[in-house]
Order: sequence, then structure tokens, then C-alpha cells
Amino acid sequence: MAVAEFRDPVLTEAQWEHIKALTTSLDSRQLVWVSGYLAGFDQASTLRAEARAPAAEADLGGTSARRLSVLYGSETGNSAALARTLAEQAAQRGLVASLYDMASYKVRQLKDEQDVLVVASTYGEGDPPQSATDFFEFIEGRKAPKLSGVRFAVLALGDSTYEHYCEAGKRLDRRFEELGAERLAQRVDCDVDYEQPANAWIEQTLALLVSDASAAGHPPSAGPRAPAGALPQRRAAIDRQHPFHARVIENIALTGRGSSKETRHIELSLEGSGLSFEPGDALGVVPTNDPSVVRAVLQELDLDDSQAVDVKGNDTTLGDALGAGFEVTALTPRFLEHWARLSGAAELERLVDNAHAGERTAYMRGHHIIDVVRRFPVKGIDAQHFLAALRPLQPRLYSIASSLAAAPDEVHLTVSALRYELHGEPRAGVASGQLSERIELDAQLPVYIHRNSNFRLPAGDVPIIMIGAGTGIAPFRAFMQEREARGANGRSWLFFGERNFRTDFLYQTEWQRLLKDNALTRMDVAFSRDRRANGEGKTYVQHRMQAQGHDLFAWLEEGAHLYVCGDASRLAPDVHHTLLEIIGSEGALDTECAQAYLQQLQRDGRYQRDVY
Repeated sequence: MAVAEFRDPVLTEAQWEHIKALTTSLDSRQLVWVSGYLAGFDQASTLRAEARAPAAEADLGGTSARRLSVLYGSETGNSAALARTLAEQAAQRGLVASLYDMASYKVRQLKDEQDVLVVASTYGEGDPPQSATDFFEFIEGRKAPKLSGVRFAVLALGDSTYEHYCEAGKRLDRRFEELGAERLAQRVDCDVDYEQPANAWIEQTLALLVSDASAAGHPPSAGPRAPAGALPQRRAAIDRQHPFHARVIENIALTGRGSSKETRHIELSLEGSGLSFEPGDALGVVPTNDPSVVRAVLQELDLDDSQAVDVKGNDTTLGDALGAGFEVTALTPRFLEHWARLSGAAELERLVDNAHAGERTAYMRGHHIIDVVRRFPVKGIDAQHFLAALRPLQPRLYSIASSLAAAPDEVHLTVSALRYELHGEPRAGVASGQLSERIELDAQLPVYIHRNSNFRLPAGDVPIIMIGAGTGIAPFRAFMQEREARGANGRSWLFFGERNFRTDFLYQTEWQRLLKDNALTRMDVAFSRDRRANGEGKTYVQHRMQAQGHDLFAWLEEGAHLYVCGDASRLAPDVHHTLLEIIGSEGALDTECAQAYLQQLQRDGRYQRDVY
């Protein structure tokens, strides 16, 4: 195809020669794609420049429009995703917005901010996300500056089944106010079904900022958009609202006969999905409820599963809604409040009072929905009214146990079946029960990739130390597959704990092969229910760490990255405490210096945790 001899004067002669060489080598379809790519690239560059640039001075007033900073603290990625959406929508409205992870935010600049929007999740029992610990310590400490002249608003994420619901966001909300900042909007606390209230908060808060800017004589101009039709059509995104239906191609027990628990290895086909992931990411699984639990609830309420109901404007049957749309097992404050009103039960009314939050949390952990409707029956309840008390069924996240480099178009999971007895009846986890008992080979399972940028392998041949218990072994299997596939030669050390050596040594033959091939440098294992030689106590991974403290500290001093995966309530704090002891002892450091050493590892991305 001939190229018209026209050159915009902004191009140099050399640039023009490059353009001619490229365009003469492309067909018409490729030219359309490149034009769209360049338009999109220009749009993205403009948005980035606007986010970095200071606000332009007004023509008349000589004062500048207010700067907007969006801060986020995220454990699983939900807060980070919402913060990105917030910053993007702010830019589209013409606001000068900058996005910061609390982990890397320079806290000394807080006093110089103007408008600050905070998105913060709560980890465990009221703690901030691990990556945001330093930010919280600064703003809640004696060195925190006065924030007069700063305006703020907080969006808090949490899980209402925990006693200290959204506490991290509440702490920031209180502290900004204590430091003299002016409240832009009321804090909104979001449960696990956060999308609707979070999006409403974003819309309302940005509308307020735009209105204030206009009133101050700085009306924002709409952000630039790509020309219609310029960008090539893209496949619809696969996410928690639009999952991919993956085919189950393997589902086998990893634990041996006689084990006190059941852990399974599950393989899913991603063929045709276009999905990709990195070691350290998680797979979101959209589960369905156990049909026997749904039947029991319907029987207690005397409701018909074929009854028509409305779910967010869509007509469906009550049975289908309870089977795949709502949580029908775990108790929530929402359900207790609703059922207290319907039943008039004094015991429930007492529990919903915030003065008894601790007692309420304990009650929710010891009872399911079926237990409440049995003990406090409500006759003649309307199906739609009952659904209003329920929380939407949430996806479950599982650390991915494979590398795409080793198993293309597949994703592997390591799943422990949760089974226990409650009030004289056997109970099971919603997702783990489905995966271990009710999913057949070739069945389809709705899934999506959940990115975890805070749990990543280092580049090159950097040494790694992996510490995991139970299903916490999963990402380390992915780590080692990835390192083998890319030919990384760095040293690797695994600490693994489970109950019994004979029945619970997950992926034993794989680890032994890696050791034999020198792909895995060292491995220390702890089996807590095997009898110790001296007959004293149980052995956990932290005991193995302590015994190898000298070498472990030497690895850290030589630049090793350390990873922890497993239980948040026991493994993570025990390992953290042991690391402090080892660093203090081997480094001849007092407690404060050992803590500073470990905090620096976290800041440098050399101490990463994936805990649940």
C-alpha cells in the first residue's frame, strides 16, 4: 500500500522514516489495530501525566485546584482494586488524582496533602493489612502531624462475622479527625458483599469533590477519552461477577488412609479462557450450597423451593436462589438483626446490641442459620422477606498450587475438606464440602483469578525460604515449578508442617524429587501428632525454625526472601514471634532492633505472607 507523502511538522525526519517503514509492512487490519493502540497509549499517557502534574492555576484567581490523593491498605486485593477504580473515575471527572499504596507511601508528606480518600481493609481481629502496618504506626503515633487544611473520607472493608468489623478503617477515620482534618463525607463500612455500597460511596464522594471544585471556581474538565471505535474489541473480562466455567480434570486425595483430615489435589482446565496467573496468585471459586442444607432450611420455614422470587431485578425460584445466590450456612449480624425483629426473641435482641459484640461473635461462630430458625421459629414468613436477611454467597479464594509454565492451560488447588460436628449434626464447609464431596470429573466450576501482588517470587537467582503448614504448601509448589521452568538456580529452603508423616506429607514424592535434583536445597518438616523421641510436647514448624536459627539468619543476611503461608490465627503469629527471637539471638539485637530488622524486610518485599 502506498503511503501519502505527508508529514506533520512535529515529527523529525528520522521519526518519519520509522513511520513509513512500519506502515508499508502492515495490512489494513493491522493498521486499524495500531491506530487504536496509539490512541489508547496517548490516552493513558495523558492520564498518567495529569495524575503526576500539579493542578493548573486558575486563570483569574491565581490559586490552584485542590489535589486528590487516594490511599489504600489491602490484604487480599479488594481495597487495591476499589482504590484504582476510585482514582480512574476521579481522573475521568477531571480531578487531579494520585494513587498510593500505604506500603510505599511517604508518610511525611501527609501534612502537605489537600484531599485524601482512604480505602482500607481489616485483617484478622481488627488489625490493618500487613503492608499498611508502618502507615498505621505513624499516623497513630506521637510523630503524626496536625492535618488542619486536609479534607478526608474513608471507605472501610471488613467481614461482619468478626467482632472488630471494619476496625482498621474506623481507626483511620477517628485518627484523621483527631489530627484536625476536615471530614468530606461520612465513613462507609462494607461487608464482604461490598460492591454496591462501595460504588455508591465512590460516586457520591467524587460528585461532592467536583461540586466543591466548581463552587471554588475550578470546574474540572472531563478526562480525555479515546476516539469511538479506535481501540480494538476486547474479550469481556473474567472476574468474580463474570467467572469462567473451568472443567474439573483431576480430583484426588493427597492424605493417606487413616488420616485425621482430608486434603485433596484438584486440577481444572483453563483451556479457551485466556486466563493467566503468576505463582502467588489465588483462584476464586464460586461455590454452591449443599442441597441438603437448603432443604433443611426450607423445611424449617415451611417454604416451597419452586416459589418465584426476585433477586436484584431477576426472576428465579427460591430453591435456585438459596442454592447458588445466598449464604445459608454462616450466621451474620444482618441475619441476627432481621430474625430478632421477626421473632421478637429477647436473646437475639440482646445479641444485636453493640454492647455485646464479643458475645455476638462467639454466638455466630457456634451457630448456623438453621440452628437459629429452629430455636426461634417464625411462622408464615414470606420467601422474599427471608432472602432480605441473607448475605450474598461469596467466592472462596484458594492459593494456586501450580505454575502455567509447568502446566499450561491448567490451574491446580490444594483443598482441605472442612468437616466438624455442631449441635449433634455433621457440618461441612460450603466450598470445601462441594469440592471434596459433590464435584464430579468433567463437571464445570465457575472460577476467576485473584491477583496477589504482595506474594511474588524475586527475579533471578535470589535465595528463598518458604514456611507453610497444611494447605499453605500450595503456593510453594507453584514457586518451585516456576523456578524449575525458568531455570533459576537460586537456593531454596522449605519448612513444612502437618499432623502425621505417614498420612499427611502433602506432595511428598515431588519434594523428594526436587531435593534429589538439587532444585530444592533444604527441607525441614514437622509433624505435630507424631510422637517425639523424648515424648515431650508437639513439634511445629516454628520449632524447626528455631533449631535451624543460625543458618536461617545467615540466609536472611545473604539476601534471602522469606514467605509464610497458612493459618492467620496460629501459624502466622507463631512464625513471626520465632523470627523475632532468631533475629534477636543470632544478630545480637534487642527486641526493638529485631522488630525494626523484620519491618525492614517487609518494606523491602523480602518478608511476605499469604495467610487466611
